[in-house]
Amino acid sequence: MHVPDGFINAPTSAVTGVVAAGAVAVSLRGARRELDERTAPLAGLVAAFIFAVQMLNFPVAAGTSGHLLGGALAAILVGPYTGVLCVSVVLLMQGILFADGGLTALGVNITDMAIVTTVVAYALFRGLVKVLPRTRRSVTVASFVAALVSVPAAALAFTFLYWIGGTTDVAIGKVATAMIGVHVLIGIGEAAITALTVGAVVAVRPDLVYGARGLGQRLKLRVNGELVDAPSDTGPAPAPVVARSHRKVWITGLVASLVLAGFVSLYASADPDGLEKVASDKGIDEKAEEHANADSPLADYGVEDIADARVSGGLAGVIGVGVTVVAGSAVFWAVRRRRNDDASPSSTETTV
Repeated sequence: MHVPDGFINAPTSAVTGVVAAGAVAVSLRGARRELDERTAPLAGLVAAFIFAVQMLNFPVAAGTSGHLLGGALAAILVGPYTGVLCVSVVLLMQGILFADGGLTALGVNITDMAIVTTVVAYALFRGLVKVLPRTRRSVTVASFVAALVSVPAAALAFTFLYWIGGTTDVAIGKVATAMIGVHVLIGIGEAAITALTVGAVVAVRPDLVYGARGLGQRLKLRVNGELVDAPSDTGPAPAPVVARSHRKVWITGLVASLVLAGFVSLYASADPDGLEKVASDKGIDEKAEEHANADSPLADYGVEDIADARVSGGLAGVIGVGVTVVAGSAVFWAVRRRRNDDASPSSTETTV
């Protein structure tokens, strides 16, 4: 759903740019509360993983493909504010290095793919977790539903922006029907990827999943031969989470990202994605503009001057994962350091 330059007019693009900048600023502040000793080392990896999986277009209908958006996955793994930043880092790397998603449309893409997906998915996820049984399986189920809904929500958001500032005269009802219809199908793929990933992490390290915190089992008491929940004020306080190394999870996630981007992506569907297909069918792309970085050595996810398409695409994927994990880690390290500075004794005033 990467919107290229020329789909949305300049005033609307400018407004969404302001909205996106404001949301990123708010997320930078909110992420200070989320990036603790568990989430901070993994946030950059989550961004790199999303970049890698977005290269895996999967077929959803005749002549149409889809790929992960990633807002739900990021929000559930590392928190909603950090999730917005993760997807924003991915979109920035894709737009600058790979000419994927217009530069003047960056605000549109961040608003649509980072903000809308994250907010919708996490709000729905938290609501489901509150009503479902307090189990790890419930986290996986809630992840599936939240991710499924977040994709057509993003399609609806794009339709709304196109209704306001579209550059071609196309009946908005037809755009809405086509966009939401195909992205419901793409949402199924998004949901499966999100649930599988969250479920895998929850199975081995539930302490690393932001959305799974506070879901420990309550103390049980045996009354007349039956197990019942103990009152909330009964029994000792739960033991603190034992500090465990993140190195194994981090290395495993990085290797998986490199394999997905550098090898598995070579077998991804070559069909146009949902937005590209709808734009072509409905005439939305009539005024599409060439990307400002179309001459980038990594444009279109290939390395310039490498003739072999598989080698070129695989190497571009590996480079993308590497750049994204470095850029993301740098951002989250800086945010984490700011949190530590804010919490240091020297920054706290004492009132007498």
